[in-house]
Amino acid sequence: MRTAVNDGPRDEPQDEPERSGQPRGAVDKALDVLSALVRPGSPHRLADLAKETGLAKPTVHRMLQTLTGSGFAVGVAGGSYQVGPRLLGMSAAALASSKESRFARPVLAELQRRTGHTVHYAVRHGLDAIYVEKVEPAQAYRMTSRVGGEVPLYCTAVGRAILSRLPEAEVAEVLGTAPLPARTPRTLTDPAAIRHALSEVDERGFLVEDEQNEPDVRCVAAPVVDGLGQVAGAISVSGLTFTLSLDSVEVLGPLVRDAAAQVSAALGSGIGIRLVADE
Repeated sequence: MRTAVNDGPRDEPQDEPERSGQPRGAVDKALDVLSALVRPGSPHRLADLAKETGLAKPTVHRMLQTLTGSGFAVGVAGGSYQVGPRLLGMSAAALASSKESRFARPVLAELQRRTGHTVHYAVRHGLDAIYVEKVEPAQAYRMTSRVGGEVPLYCTAVGRAILSRLPEAEVAEVLGTAPLPARTPRTLTDPAAIRHALSEVDERGFLVEDEQNEPDVRCVAAPVVDGLGQVAGAISVSGLTFTLSLDSVEVLGPLVRDAAAQVSAALGSGIGIRLVADE
């Protein structure tokens, strides 16, 4: 049974303008709806998806009908929608076949074992970093991060580690010249101050982000580079400030740096990593 949408006439332009005024075709609209579906808060109502994407409700409804018919979305009780099994399967297959993830996975597991903290591997997507791997310790609390989640490059440890190895022109594109939004009271918003923070990687091989993206969360990260010396991603160790103390950074930092170097070497050689547990 089709869900009725009382949002005016269904006739609409072929290319609906987005917030920036640029037209979007059908594929762009469908991708926008999919991107909104995978964000936290699932399942999502039609009105929420329309607001998130900037598309009209009839457009979102039509996209959802196509996505649910092909298994990329699923309708649930109350007229809401969530990610479908076909998209989940494709995502899992993509992660499993990714060379970066395949080489990083055993290193992340070993780093988590040695540190006792949550470990991430992230890659760049535009102005953000996307978590593609996460290894958590067995403990009562969980970090709010999730595989597939996006975080800003400028105020996160993984993001800054990636920025530290980007060409200057790309760093300028990400940071700009105006103050950036503050996500917490401790966020560095001045591009010049952020650039100075990036130099920590050159000095120590890793950097620290202290409650600048989330309150009470501290992270240590190091960049991963490929065989051409270009940044492929970043590895981080994250924890609550009362468990990941500033004193422990001096121990954790070199471990993160060495883990990133292992993955970088594996990417450069094209040979996977086989770890042997400590005796």
